[in-house]
Amino acid sequence: MSTADTTVTLPHGGHEGSYLDGPPSIMGRIWQWASTVDHKKISVMYLFAILFMFFLGGVAALAVRLELLDPVREVTNAAGQTVQTGHILQSLLGATEMSGNEIYNRAFTLHGAIMVFMFIVPSVPASLGNFFLPIMLGAKDVAFPRLNLLSWYIYVIGSIFGIASIAIGGVDTGWTFYTPYSLTTDADHWRVVLMVMAAFVLGFSSILTGMNFIVTVHKLRAPGMGWFDMPLFIWAIYATSIIQVLATPVIGITLLLLIFERIFKIGIFDPAMGGDPVLYQHFFWFYSHPVVYVMILPAMGIISEMLSVHTRKHIFGYRAIAFSSLGIAAVSFLVWGHHMFTAMGELAAMLFSALTFLVAIPTAIKVFNWIATLYKGSIAINTPMCYTLSFLFLFSIGGLTGLPLGALATDLHLHDSYFVVAHFHYVMMGGTVIAFVGGIHHWWPKMFGRMYNEKWGIIGCAIVFIGFNITFFTQFILGTRGMPRRYASYVDEFQTLHVISTVGSWLLLVGFLIHFFNFVYSLIAGPKAPPNPWGGLTLEWETESPPIEHNFHHEPIVKHGPYDFDTVVPPHCDPKDFPLAESHKA
Repeated sequence: MSTADTTVTLPHGGHEGSYLDGPPSIMGRIWQWASTVDHKKISVMYLFAILFMFFLGGVAALAVRLELLDPVREVTNAAGQTVQTGHILQSLLGATEMSGNEIYNRAFTLHGAIMVFMFIVPSVPASLGNFFLPIMLGAKDVAFPRLNLLSWYIYVIGSIFGIASIAIGGVDTGWTFYTPYSLTTDADHWRVVLMVMAAFVLGFSSILTGMNFIVTVHKLRAPGMGWFDMPLFIWAIYATSIIQVLATPVIGITLLLLIFERIFKIGIFDPAMGGDPVLYQHFFWFYSHPVVYVMILPAMGIISEMLSVHTRKHIFGYRAIAFSSLGIAAVSFLVWGHHMFTAMGELAAMLFSALTFLVAIPTAIKVFNWIATLYKGSIAINTPMCYTLSFLFLFSIGGLTGLPLGALATDLHLHDSYFVVAHFHYVMMGGTVIAFVGGIHHWWPKMFGRMYNEKWGIIGCAIVFIGFNITFFTQFILGTRGMPRRYASYVDEFQTLHVISTVGSWLLLVGFLIHFFNFVYSLIAGPKAPPNPWGGLTLEWETESPPIEHNFHHEPIVKHGPYDFDTVVPPHCDPKDFPLAESHKA
C-alpha cells in the first residue's frame, strides 16, 4: 500500500477509508456532518467557523486602522458652521445618521468582541485540540462524543446571537461591556443584550469542551502512556481545560446579571440605582485574565510540538514545561486586579502588582527551554518552523512589555494608552494567532491529506511577520507619547505613526490572503501527504493522512516518549534521516 493510500482492508473483508469519505449525495454528506460525533469532523467544522470569525474580526480591525489614517479636525464650513472632518468610515459608509465617532466605537467593539469570544478563545482547543487530543492519546474519540457535538452547536448559536447584533447595527460599549455605559447605551434596542447573550452562550461551549478534554486525558490514554509520556500539547490543553471549567461560570453569571439589570432595572452595577460598577470589573477580570491563558496556553503547546519535531531533538526540560503549564493556570486566578490599578486602593494595587510578576516565572521557564531546544538542533527551515521562530520573537516582546504594565509606577502612566494595545496584540496575536497559523501548517497534511506549497507558505509567514511588527511596534511608541486607546480623534503629531501602523495592517492582510489561497490550492491540487511528512514521534503520525474514521487500525501501545528522537526512528520515515537513533539502536 502506498503512503498516500488511506483505504485499508478490515478483517471482515470490508474497507475503512478516510474520515473525509462520505455518501455520494450532497444532502447525505450534509446530514452526515451535521449529525456526526466524530471528533475530527467536529474539529474541521470548528476550524472553518472560527476562521470565518477571524475574517469578520479582521475586517473590523482594518476599518479601525482605516479610520485612524486621518485625525478628526473641527473646521468651519462656508455657512459658518463647525463640522468635523477626517471620519473616513462615515464617508465610506455614508452613515449620516451616526457620527464618525459612533461608527468608530462600533468598529473597535465588534473587533474586540468577535476576536476574543468567537475566535481566539475557542481557536486552538476547539479546532486543533479537538482533532489531535484523542489521537495523541491513542483514543478513538473524546470521552463524550455527543457532548462534543452539543458544544459545537452551542458555539454556532452563540455566534448567531453575535452576528444578529452586528446585523442590526452593532454595539459601541467596548468588548469588556463595562458598566454603567453598557447599561445605558442603546436604551431602545436589543443590540447590547444580543451581544452580551452571545458571550454568555459561548461560555457554555467552552465549559463543555474543557470538561470533555479533562475526562479524556484522565480516562482514555493508550496502554503504556503515563502522565509524563503525554505530548506537551496535551499538557497545555489539559491546563487550559481546567481554567475553562473553573473560570467561565464567573463570566456567565456576571453577564447574566448585566442582562437582568439592563432589562429589569435591578441595582447591581449601576451607581444610579445603588450598584457598584467596580464590582463588575472585579467579576469580569476574574474570568478575563485567566481566559488570557486559555488563549495562550494551547499556543504554547503547539510551539513545544513544532519546535521538537522540526529540530528533530528531544524537548529540553519536558517536566518543567509540563508543570509550568499547570503553574500558569494556577497563578492566572490571582492576578486579575492588575487590570484595575486605577480603580482600587493603594494596598490592593501593591499586592496585585507583586502577584502579577509571579506569572513571569513559569512563562520564562517555557521560553528558556524552547531556546535551549533550538541549540544544536537539526533545524528545518519550513513554514511551521518559521512560525515557531516568529512566535519566540514576538511573544518575548509581548512578555517583556508586560513588566512595565505590572509595575504601579509605570502602569499609571501607560494605562489605557496604545502601549497596552500593542502589548496585548504582541501576546495574543503575536503569540496565539501566530502559533495557531503555524499549527495549521504543521498539521494540515495530517488533517486533509494534502501538502501545501512550502515556498508560498514561507513567503506568507515573512509578510505576516513584517506587517505585524510595522502595525503594532509603532503603537508602543504612540503609547509612550500619550496616545490614548479607543479614540477616533488625536492630535496631528500622532498621524505619521498611525499611517505607518495602518500600512502594516494592509501587509498583514496580504500575508493571510497568501495563506488562504495556498490552502485552497492544496485542497484542490496539492500533492498527497505521506503519513509522517515531518518525522514526528507522537501518535498522530502513526495514523493515515487523513486518519481513518476510528483513528487507528489497532489499539496503539506506547513504547517510547513523544520526543525520543535520539533513540527512536519515527514511523514511516527513512532511518538514514535519523542517524542518532540508528547509532543508538546499533
